[in-house]
Amino acid sequence: MTSTPMGPLQGTLELLVLKSLEAAGRMHGFGILDWMRRTTGDEIVVEDGALYHALHRMSKRGWLEAEWGVSEKGRRARYYGLTQKGRAALAEEEERWSRYVTAVARITRAAPA
Repeated sequence: MTSTPMGPLQGTLELLVLKSLEAAGRMHGFGILDWMRRTTGDEIVVEDGALYHALHRMSKRGWLEAEWGVSEKGRRARYYGLTQKGRAALAEEEERWSRYVTAVARITRAAPA
């Protein structure tokens, strides 16, 4: 049976983007998408439109800084990096995600009545 790639769970896209930028450094949008795809072994695939909306939202919140540069293919691209606010947001999102995963694990390990 072949597994179908998943999109990010509702509410996790910002965590995934912030963590990607922390792990790999400044990247343009396609680089972020490619890094997430490769890192998850093609298990999580994010749609372009969803990513660019999230990048815009996070930039408005002050979590990301962006500047224009030239991509590996010689094209003009907007590169994103974490700000201090973005690092703080990442720490909060990681804590929230950890609590969520722990709670779900409790349910999935619960013995049948």
